[in-house]
Amino acid sequence: MKRTRGKKGRIQGRITPHKALAEVRELLGDAPRSRDLLVEHLHRLQDHYGHLSHRHLLALAIEMELPMAEVYETATFYHHFDVLKADENAPPALTVRVCESLTCEMFGAAGLINQLGVLTDPDQVRIQPVPCVGRCQAAPIAVVGTNPVERAEPETVTAAVKNGDTACPVPDAVRYAGYRDQGGYKLLADCMNGRHTPEQVIDMLEQANLRGLGGAGFPAGRKWRILRGQPQPRLIAVNIDEGEPGTFKDRYYLELDPHRFIEGTLIAAWAIEAEAIYIYLRDEYAGCRTLLEAELAALQQDPPCPLPPLHLRRGAGAYICGEESAMLESIEGKRGMPRLRPPYVAEVGLFDRPTLEQNMETLHWVRDIIEKGPEWFTDQGRRGRKGLRSFSVSGRVQNPGVHLAPAGITIRELIEEYCGGMLPGHEFYGYFPGGASGGILPAALDDVPLDFDTLQPHGAFIGSAAVIVLSDKDSARALALNAMRFFEDESCGQCTPCRAGTAKAVKLMEKPEWDRLLLEDLAQAMEDASICGLGQAAPNPLRCAMKYFPGEFS
Repeated sequence: MKRTRGKKGRIQGRITPHKALAEVRELLGDAPRSRDLLVEHLHRLQDHYGHLSHRHLLALAIEMELPMAEVYETATFYHHFDVLKADENAPPALTVRVCESLTCEMFGAAGLINQLGVLTDPDQVRIQPVPCVGRCQAAPIAVVGTNPVERAEPETVTAAVKNGDTACPVPDAVRYAGYRDQGGYKLLADCMNGRHTPEQVIDMLEQANLRGLGGAGFPAGRKWRILRGQPQPRLIAVNIDEGEPGTFKDRYYLELDPHRFIEGTLIAAWAIEAEAIYIYLRDEYAGCRTLLEAELAALQQDPPCPLPPLHLRRGAGAYICGEESAMLESIEGKRGMPRLRPPYVAEVGLFDRPTLEQNMETLHWVRDIIEKGPEWFTDQGRRGRKGLRSFSVSGRVQNPGVHLAPAGITIRELIEEYCGGMLPGHEFYGYFPGGASGGILPAALDDVPLDFDTLQPHGAFIGSAAVIVLSDKDSARALALNAMRFFEDESCGQCTPCRAGTAKAVKLMEKPEWDRLLLEDLAQAMEDASICGLGQAAPNPLRCAMKYFPGEFS
């Protein structure tokens, strides 16, 4: 491209932004400039300035010795980075994010967004509709800065804005000293001291039939055994990016007892002889991040035994990064684009090394299973199923929240025994058994055991056990559209079936009458040809709505 000359005859091009470069250097301080820290450094800029300007992105590219295009494409990939265009003004100092996903829509998020738009000064406060923020049990949710306002109403949100309540409180969780007092990290020390062998521990996990609790359900013991057979060096990546609408169990356990999963992770590192551990936490959990930073520091300052390096990495608002390979790309400081497989993560994972990728809750149960024995876990269950499941329950029930219940429980039993029944004036109508991607089942299927592999014959799956309960006041058709809009917004855009399929499905589903044959053809193409689980599972809600709720289409 030909360069032109300015008024004084100087060639116009990219000029080093010396002031911005000095600002970036001061902000980064002594932090390494390695490529994998790009997302972390973008967060520093975003947190400090409230946005990402072109001059700071260019300065960061210069400082990290990266192409500007690489920095820009990474910054613009993630929802939580406000990248300004050349002629664009900075956003208001305060952003109020209002969740508009499934449960929040059911409890009036659209009306809340409209009312807040009227009650706030747009020059001072930005009202931004966002996907699920992981607090569905208290819908609708508004996040003032990073401070979540549960069961939000216009008055409570504007009061938080007025009072400056913009920082997320740190959860009152079990701290390091208290965890040690309760026998914490003794099991890890026993493993390190030879009282257990890796083979014994892996055998116990296999006997307990502990499966990955992030959604895929792959047996944890088998995964650990596979990793032990891979060449060294090996790594561990812990997935705490739960972005599935309806899911909040990982946050619940983090806010309750973070060291239990940390100890499980360190036992896994010992068992597979991992060189380092990377913990990936979704950005919406600001209070949990502050907690984890403090507790990891306390652990490292007074370790019970030698520890591998522990790295806490911060997501940036991308549902796709819950997919294991996309998460690894994000940890490496890149866009969260799922990888083609094979090779699998266990073979070529983080930084091209064999990697044990595990959901946080899976690791949370490791200590209990080893200390109490596999039978403690397998003896719990109904209808021939074994183990416990942490159900994130939201929707039209009296007692929403995380409920630890036997595997194989039915939705009717879950509602009556754990959730206090339906809300007054609401009649059970249907349910999402596994979040937005898990499909929608009718009340008539209230006797199906809730567990891995039991829901697939009905076109649904349990996933991360995010249960959203619908009543006769809700529309399966409308919520299927809400789910598809979510998938359209969160598609990484890498493959055409997902990128174009979700967008076309939304347009078809917005029409007064659905072209059911065309939607089914589209759904089949997405399921067959999408690279990862997002596009493959996105059609589940629309298919279930058409199959099980025909009265909404007559």
